[in-house]
Amino acid sequence: MAEDTSNLVTINIDGKDYQVAAKQNLIDAAHSLGIEIPHYCYHPKLPMAGSCRMCLVEIGMPMRDRATGAPVIDEATGKQKIGWMPKPAIACGTTVSPGLHVKLNSKLTVSSREGVTEFLLANHPLDCPICDQAGECTLQEFSSQYGKGRSRYRDAKNVKPKHKSIGPRVVYDGERCIRCTRCVRFCNTVLKRSILGVTQRGSRCEIDCFPGTELDGNYSMNVVDVCPVGAMTSKDFRFKMRVWFLKKTKSICTESSVGVNTTVWSREGKIYRITPRENDAVNIAWMSDSGRMLYKAVDAETRLKGFRRGESEVSQDEAVDAALALLERGASAFVASGNMSVEEQFVLKAFAEAAGGNVYLAKKLGENDGMLISEDRSPNRRGALVTGLVKDFDSAEVSALAAKIDAGEVKTVFVCGEDLKELGLTDEQLKKVEIVYLGTQANATSREASVVFPGRTVFEKAGTFVNQEFRLQKFDAAVPGLAGTEDDLVVLSVLAARASSSVVGDASIGAVRKALRASCPALAAVDFDAVPDTGTLLDASPWAHIAFPETGSLVWKPKKA
Repeated sequence: MAEDTSNLVTINIDGKDYQVAAKQNLIDAAHSLGIEIPHYCYHPKLPMAGSCRMCLVEIGMPMRDRATGAPVIDEATGKQKIGWMPKPAIACGTTVSPGLHVKLNSKLTVSSREGVTEFLLANHPLDCPICDQAGECTLQEFSSQYGKGRSRYRDAKNVKPKHKSIGPRVVYDGERCIRCTRCVRFCNTVLKRSILGVTQRGSRCEIDCFPGTELDGNYSMNVVDVCPVGAMTSKDFRFKMRVWFLKKTKSICTESSVGVNTTVWSREGKIYRITPRENDAVNIAWMSDSGRMLYKAVDAETRLKGFRRGESEVSQDEAVDAALALLERGASAFVASGNMSVEEQFVLKAFAEAAGGNVYLAKKLGENDGMLISEDRSPNRRGALVTGLVKDFDSAEVSALAAKIDAGEVKTVFVCGEDLKELGLTDEQLKKVEIVYLGTQANATSREASVVFPGRTVFEKAGTFVNQEFRLQKFDAAVPGLAGTEDDLVVLSVLAARASSSVVGDASIGAVRKALRASCPALAAVDFDAVPDTGTLLDASPWAHIAFPETGSLVWKPKKA
């Protein structure tokens, strides 16, 4: 198919013509071409401020005769003359238009950047070696390109607040601040709250909270992400690790059904922080503070380590034998979790069918915060519909399981990662059945379990989730599995194979995905290896009749050109 060029315009950058999307910001247009225009205050997801002046460039347009409108031709070259503006203009405030000419590396442009850099560094502390932003600081980066390496400023530097706590999770360092106002605009436009503002004047300006307020709420740490320097730092990550030592892994937040895209930062098997990953279709560039703390479950004191039968630690094979012996008695049931991956839910379905037990799906609801935390507090509850693990949510209510336990119709319950007591079952009901538990954290259910399989967290395995809009999204393993644990997919595959299920095949995720495509109509056309970072929308029409919980949604999105 021919490429649609109806929305493209031709611009000229440093003497070379390019085609870019019309009505686009010049910084974004250049970025789409792989060309960087230095900037600080501009952020593609926030309103434009034009305060830092680092993006100054020379701009010109083809000249036309004022009287006739005819092009003015340069006799020497035979081409239309370009009328250059007498002074540089900010790129962030320039919208691309046909014929736009830009000079990014002219003497005037470079001189402008050098001047801005010198002013920014006049009062800036030389503490890069101890700054948390080192390694991902744009001021540090552009200073090496446009800084003079020496200072002509002879007066004493302005003293500003250092290590100032402006909220429960954020520390502000006024000496590093370049007053780009990204944090202020984030609060005003995304949070819709006037929390931060600029105080003082001139070179003494600093960011502060309005009297009687602090940078609180569940989205405060996003100001750390948008800060281009080390002025806003996270109390949780502060002085913990240098970013250039950290490995980045793409993941999905399990806090709710929104499916926020994240990046997990780790080193040598230890996770140090989680930050949002840009996806305009899901979370734009933001995430909740509580979602950033989920990595602490990996090393939590409640973490299960070692296979158990009764009170004794056993091998994985012995645990499998014990679990199957209980399930072979019949009258069994399976409790699935919305935190299980699509692959795990599919194998559990095969296992439950082979073992002959009904499947119940945990429902965990909370308050929808109107942003990135939905009422449905599971990342993959809809995946249970896609995989056929359950046909609908009503018939899979755990409350129905409680009634069957009381009636003596269920003798063994296989539980995946959920606490039956939190789901509404009583201590008496837990004692009436034999429990096989597969999960990562100790709870009332695991303590009553006859067999325990220690599973792995989302950070220690790979898979896919289906979010609130039926968007299939992949996540990768960030760190190796904790010693004494096993991948949930492996445990379920072994159990399914031993229970004579011929659906799954081996325990590899590739084999499971192949079986998924063959068995699940909604996934038949999905190439799991080619699923983009932004995810793939599935056909949700088979479940259009289901009333889903209220979903989360962003209160503000960037204006489209």
